[in-house]
Amino acid sequence: MKSQTKLTRLVLSAAIAATLASGAVMAQDTNAANQPPVPAPASQPVPPPPAPANAAQAKQLDQVVVTGNAANGGLKKIDTSYNITVANEEAIRLANPKSTADLLKISPGLWPESTGGQTGANIEIAGFPGGGDAPFNTVQMMGSPLYGFPTLSFFEQTSIFRLDDTVQRVEIIQGGPGVVFADGQMGASENFILKTGTDQPSGSIGVTYGNEGLWRADGFYGFKVADRWYGSIGGFYRKSDGVRDPQFAADKGGQLTATLSHDLENGTLTFWARALNDKNQFITPIPLIQDGTHNFRSYPGFDPLTDTYYSKDIQHVTLPGYPGGGTHADLADGRGAKVNFAGLNFDNDLGDGWSISDKFLVMGGDVDTNALFSGTNPASLDDKLYNLTSNFGGFGLPAGSATATYKNGAAVDPNQSVIAQGWWHIHKHLRNMNNDFRISKELFEGNTLTAGLYVSKSWDDDKWNLGNNMLMTNTPNAKPITVSYVDGGVVKQLTDNQGFLDYGNFNINEQGRSTNKAFYLSDSWRIGPWLFDLSARTENQDATNKVCNLTNVNLDGNNNTLYDNAVPVCNGTYTKPHYDKTHTSYTGGANYEIQPNMSVYVRANKGYHFSDFDNGIRGQSPVDNFPPLQKLENFEAGFKYQSELFFVDMSVYHRLFSGLLFTPTDVNGTPLTDQQAVYGSDSKGVNIAAAVSPTKDFKVQVVAAYLDGKYSHYDACIPNTNLVTGQTTCTFINGVKLQRQPTFRYILTPSYHFPMSWGDITAQVSYTRVGPHTQDISGLQQLGTYHTFDFAIVANIQDHWQVRLQGTNITNELGLTESNSRIFGTAAGSDGVILARPLEGREINAQVKYLF
Repeated sequence: MKSQTKLTRLVLSAAIAATLASGAVMAQDTNAANQPPVPAPASQPVPPPPAPANAAQAKQLDQVVVTGNAANGGLKKIDTSYNITVANEEAIRLANPKSTADLLKISPGLWPESTGGQTGANIEIAGFPGGGDAPFNTVQMMGSPLYGFPTLSFFEQTSIFRLDDTVQRVEIIQGGPGVVFADGQMGASENFILKTGTDQPSGSIGVTYGNEGLWRADGFYGFKVADRWYGSIGGFYRKSDGVRDPQFAADKGGQLTATLSHDLENGTLTFWARALNDKNQFITPIPLIQDGTHNFRSYPGFDPLTDTYYSKDIQHVTLPGYPGGGTHADLADGRGAKVNFAGLNFDNDLGDGWSISDKFLVMGGDVDTNALFSGTNPASLDDKLYNLTSNFGGFGLPAGSATATYKNGAAVDPNQSVIAQGWWHIHKHLRNMNNDFRISKELFEGNTLTAGLYVSKSWDDDKWNLGNNMLMTNTPNAKPITVSYVDGGVVKQLTDNQGFLDYGNFNINEQGRSTNKAFYLSDSWRIGPWLFDLSARTENQDATNKVCNLTNVNLDGNNNTLYDNAVPVCNGTYTKPHYDKTHTSYTGGANYEIQPNMSVYVRANKGYHFSDFDNGIRGQSPVDNFPPLQKLENFEAGFKYQSELFFVDMSVYHRLFSGLLFTPTDVNGTPLTDQQAVYGSDSKGVNIAAAVSPTKDFKVQVVAAYLDGKYSHYDACIPNTNLVTGQTTCTFINGVKLQRQPTFRYILTPSYHFPMSWGDITAQVSYTRVGPHTQDISGLQQLGTYHTFDFAIVANIQDHWQVRLQGTNITNELGLTESNSRIFGTAAGSDGVILARPLEGREINAQVKYLF
């Protein structure tokens, strides 16, 4: 421990000394143009000599982007009239992302919560009132959405994408033309472009070690197959104990990606495929103490930076309530993914002003969840058994009647702090095919019209087993507790021999089927320094979701085994709602190039968000009484400027939402569809990405966002019973701040480049500041503010070797992104105890890579 502390101090001192004078992080477009010199991407045959930093920055707005526009070959950034961030492979690494979702922090206005682990992130977009999962975020690979819906329950698209050395760059757009192209996402879309082969074989091999017990191997190889045919293959494999060690592998698995491309006479053809098999711990909230409204500290016995409830003692379970007669489940399977992808990209210039483009993707696999989910707050065993009412998670047993033991038969101390956690298992088998075809014609000089057809077919076959409340010690690496008691001379089993208090309360199977069809038109017209675009999309979503109906059954027929006396079981009948909605989205923008290095733009767009299988389609009553479509009206303006000294890309916006749906759940996660509320929101804000380079080797970058967003258009109150305080209230939400989204967030990154006779060294430190944010739409549970420091030191040695040392949260800051999602309103009890997700503690990784 002492040696680790000394190491941390040493690397922190070195990084700060190298970058003394500023703060931290990626500016928008943390790409090659805005980064210190690094070796060229591995797919290049020979690394070019480093360009001066200022010269690179001066070319930044000349970079061509392909996401969010219909231009043949893409548009220069200075010509885009929307918010777009670009990062090449080195910029992605320097961002220190803990997961795919965490990378989105490089785009101002995006707020990824990565405290849940590698997968299952909540992704918030400034002014888009999400509140959980990622309904307003789409992940694309080679321009194709990974699935037909942005999110489902227990699924968001970053969960099926992993970063590795096969990624050439990412383009992240927010709003604007996203409502028209691809899947019509009105929020954010990140498009990951894969590396392909080159004439001269090239590649890289890297090994990474992390202080959390991480070992990881990465590789990439690009090569020529035949004349104008090129191939590539690459991927990674890793195993990690995790910063929060569950006593088994927290992350284990990898992926393999391959491409085959062909240079046509006037275009390109690329085939690609990816296989992902990765298991990841899904981190549940842990106890903390809340002092006042927004100050938090550690709970006795828990280290908020490194501890977890997960343990070998609760890893393997049998779940009799799982649909179809029960199943075995393993916490080590986590919230992982075993998914295969294949795709095709075809672009060709037909001549005489005509061009075509087609993007195709097919995917299929399992995206399961095996995880603990929070219930009521912890209490002493004695209080839990005898003194607390059921509203507070108590059992109300006759005084002195119970016997509580561990698995080994040892008695549990009545003063032992205990907690009941849901051991949830969800099997989710997903499939999707989508195709986006475009044809463009230059009608006259400067004016191009594009017509497109997007079709997506999605399948979702699920089995859910929610509930399974397990009584366990309220300690790191918890132990299960079994309880029996005597009532009227009869011995009754409160738990089974695994510690389960029930066998689930929402044990459904469902089969979702959906077809999405969209036709769009986009016209762009360049008139001197002006570039105008106007686009519209008509889209239909036709979906069904066949869900089994439930009947409570006493599984073993024994009334004295209380844990299985009323288990909801599929009874052979089904409900099958049919959702069929059509809408038209549009967007229009104008960009004016004041000078070759300066432009301004304005844009307006209107978009819609369909319901998905799990949110808005399943469980409605009556069956086809669906909530209204969620609608967005967005107005924004922006300014872009670059010189040898400065880079600025900023935008202001006003976003109006209607049709937002709130579906409360009970403590076991069962959706209460009869208590839904439909409301709106009104948001204004500013997004800024900027950089200043006083010298060719020293640079300071900033990514910043400010949001003034509130809920609106709901004059009634929302009735609720707080499971922590026991109070029944009715809460008004009009004028309440948008949940989970900070009022402000900024990242400052100073970096310095040291040229050496044998290569070069780049060092940077990132300072992140997160402003006030709240848990849910009530606005009653504050999550406070926090700041973090990250660092990176990269040494390029000669032409072939690279060594890097990177770390996150190196000062072990205690910061919260989420509290107990199953509690509406205040989540802290009278004793100040709150279940919440804090940031993980210090994580330092070292990598050695050979490039060839």
